[in-house]
Amino acid sequence: MSIERPAVGYSTPMHPSTIKYAAVHALLAVLYIALVACFLWNANNLFGKADTPFSTMAFLLTFVISAAVMGMLVFGRPLLWYLDGRKKEAVELALATVGFLIIIAALVFTLLAL
Repeated sequence: MSIERPAVGYSTPMHPSTIKYAAVHALLAVLYIALVACFLWNANNLFGKADTPFSTMAFLLTFVISAAVMGMLVFGRPLLWYLDGRKKEAVELALATVGFLIIIAALVFTLLAL
C-alpha cells in the first residue's frame, strides 16, 4: 500500500478567519502607530521643549513599549497557534498580517506622494 502525496506546489487555500484575523491585527497596528505618531508629533506642545536625560528616557521608553505592543499585535496570536500545534495556520497568519501592513504602508506612501 503506497501513501499518496500531494503534487509539488499544492496547498490548501487560507481559511477566511485567518485572513480576518490578519486584517484586524494589521488595522489595530496601524491605529496604534497613528496614536504614537500623534503623541510624538505633539510632545513639545504637551510637555514643552526639554533637553534633559528624562526626555531621552521618555522617548526610549515609548520606543520599547511600542516594539512590545507591535510584537504582540503581529506575532502574538501566531505564536499561540504555533505552540498549540497549528503551525501552518500560524505562519499563514503572520505572513498575511505583514502582507496587510505592506499594503497599508504602500497606500500611506502613495498618499504622501500626492
